[in-house]
Amino acid sequence: MSRVKLVGGRPITAEEAIDIRQTVFGSASSPPRGEWTRTGLVFSKDGYTFGLKCPKNATRGLQSVIQAFLIKHFIFENRPKEKSIPIEKLLKPSESEQICALWTCMSEIIWNIGEKKKAIVVLPCDTPQPPISHTNQYFQDNITEKLHIFEFHKLDDLQIFMKRYLFFFTDDSSPGALLLLYSAVWTRGFENVRADMDLKKSGHLLGNHEEGSLNVITLLLSGRATPYLHNGVIYVGDEDHYALPQFGILCRSGVGLLIWDGEGATLTTRQPGSRLKTPAFPIWITCCTGHYGVIFNSNKELLRNYHAEKRFELHHYTCGNLFLSMTVDNRNQDDEDGYSSQKMPNPNNKCDFKENDALSIQISPLEKLIRTKWCDAKITFHHQVEQMKLML
Repeated sequence: MSRVKLVGGRPITAEEAIDIRQTVFGSASSPPRGEWTRTGLVFSKDGYTFGLKCPKNATRGLQSVIQAFLIKHFIFENRPKEKSIPIEKLLKPSESEQICALWTCMSEIIWNIGEKKKAIVVLPCDTPQPPISHTNQYFQDNITEKLHIFEFHKLDDLQIFMKRYLFFFTDDSSPGALLLLYSAVWTRGFENVRADMDLKKSGHLLGNHEEGSLNVITLLLSGRATPYLHNGVIYVGDEDHYALPQFGILCRSGVGLLIWDGEGATLTTRQPGSRLKTPAFPIWITCCTGHYGVIFNSNKELLRNYHAEKRFELHHYTCGNLFLSMTVDNRNQDDEDGYSSQKMPNPNNKCDFKENDALSIQISPLEKLIRTKWCDAKITFHHQVEQMKLML
């Protein structure tokens, strides 16, 4: 990939450096979490060339959103309309197709956050500028204090810029994930992000989640960093307090979200509304007991035609480089419990339980997550023993 010297933009101020770090990490006086300063957006080289690959760290939620948009691009937007191409071929992009998809999808995400009126991208520049000193209020991280801010009011200009400087995001040890998150927050606005989270002066965007906060997911999906997943606005109050608005998802999402928090969890406030459960495309980010992935189907009619939902294929990919396929059957079931007919290992039988059976233990939470959308589905997984890996 060609590398062009970064020119233009305006340098970040000391006040902005403190503000962005406080908004994202909760503090500017201590160093940010290390994975954010050295995790780039890197495609897998181990067979699944459509997929991003990253360690199990706090950037995985953000990368799962990008992954969902990449899948949307490869399957639905990059497919020749006059040809019927099998999904296996659509999901084997060339290197040039990977590059094109990545800058296109990142541009789309940022442009949507700016309500299709503006976008802000921040990139580190080594051009000499007045230094932001290391003080008791600001701990230098060698990235934030070097940022230059670029503002766009046309999607074409944004795409040209992202294409030209994509290498800032894609180097293995680059802060690519952080630069995209910073750009998203800058585009939305610091005060707006804090208001979205309904946290006033306390709390921060990332929280302490192992693979990232849902606030990051909702920011990239809906343009608002809201913790509320219901449709529209609801007013919450009681006889002693005025009813206050809780802003959820205000419009139908192009990519959806499904959540399973585990047995015994309180799901009423965490379950997405129909605008996330029934997106424009049959692609959903999954949050299964705090771990992220993407499930998808290649038939756009799946969410438009009742008959298409009777029996269909789903594919599941995580940025941990796991790919699974399954059949979801919503026709009348003979099984009373509705569980998959796939054999599960008996923990009391050592012959049944082997190292490679670890995946089967993880299937049950994934099934339950899928049933938050298709509640009576019978799910049959398709995989070979030698391909089994830990899901999370």
